[in-house]
Amino acid sequence: MLILTRKLGESVTIGDDIKITILGVRGRQVRLGIIAPQKVTIHREEIYFKIQEENKRAADSAVYEVSRIATMIKENQEKPQEAASTSDLSETDKPEKNKNSKRGRGAKPKG
Repeated sequence: MLILTRKLGESVTIGDDIKITILGVRGRQVRLGIIAPQKVTIHREEIYFKIQEENKRAADSAVYEVSRIATMIKENQEKPQEAASTSDLSETDKPEKNKNSKRGRGAKPKG
């Protein structure tokens, strides 16, 4: 860890594009001004840790969900087909049409 002493109004530069300036000192609190490119994210440490924790929780949840879905797919592929479609049945296995039906092909419904 680099330790520096700075007075009010003095700055520290990090690389070519980050500048931290001491704006104020009140008791044990220090106000900092930070100039950095927009692509650089800046968080207070406690907020940064909460973000990291939430990201880890979300990633763990996603891994669990993907694993659960993969298990369900695998179980479905291992099950034999329980019901065959009527197109797979032979003519003798197909249900008979009701020959006594008063409605034939093209007949209009009563009403």
